[in-house]
Amino acid sequence: MILLNKIEDVLSWDNITREKFFNVLEEEAKLISLQDIMQASLFLVNDAKYVQESYRKEYLKSYTTAFITRVKEIVGIDVNNDNLDSIKVKEAISLLINQEEIATGENGFDPKFFQIYKIVSLFTTFILEEAVHPVNTPFPGGFKVKFNDNKYLCPVKERQKDNPGAVCGFCIAEQDPETI
Repeated sequence: MILLNKIEDVLSWDNITREKFFNVLEEEAKLISLQDIMQASLFLVNDAKYVQESYRKEYLKSYTTAFITRVKEIVGIDVNNDNLDSIKVKEAISLLINQEEIATGENGFDPKFFQIYKIVSLFTTFILEEAVHPVNTPFPGGFKVKFNDNKYLCPVKERQKDNPGAVCGFCIAEQDPETI
């Protein structure tokens, strides 16, 4: 029997290559079933009722694209075998594990949604080197994530980077200077 590495196992690795980390994320993504995706989607729709009505539809579209549909794209892609910053990867994993323990408690995030969120957040940041929230993801006030001059620009990065409930701390996006 082959034992698969889990995301949490990466915390014990001394050297983390992009390819080896991708293989772990890919194996975790393969464990996400259609039923899991449906459950996570339902959670997202129910959670969106707390989002301002003026941008709820755009929010749902963006988050469905960013997390729900993207989890099945994490299969069979070619990645470089360069070394990742082990400290940053481990900090991101630790943050997500802590968030998961808090967020999936009673009346919290759906565990299936959180598993997808965790896999995709790490995949976009460390494998694709993209912002966690895709370009044009809406935020309150009519602000959106942008991509200018080869940089991802986020309208809330500075306000959220130390928030223990957000992924902004490890996301590669920079603060959008127009929204400071």
